[in-house]
Amino acid sequence: MLESLTRVEREVYELILRAGELMAKDLPLKKAGVVPSLVRKGLLEVYKKHASPTSPKKLKYLRIKKDET
Repeated sequence: MLESLTRVEREVYELILRAGELMAKDLPLKKAGVVPSLVRKGLLEVYKKHASPTSPKKLKYLRIKKDET
């Protein structure tokens, strides 16, 4: 599956892989456009969580989807 990724998709995938999880707004703006295609391919998941324990607001985070096999 990783062989079929474009250069930009691979860069974003590897960036999130190295970071573990990444706040969506921390992704470079020009590379953020590939996130929906990575989600459709099943490689990435988007979830919400509190940025800090005292903050009532939840922010979007990105992480690599784990294989369930």
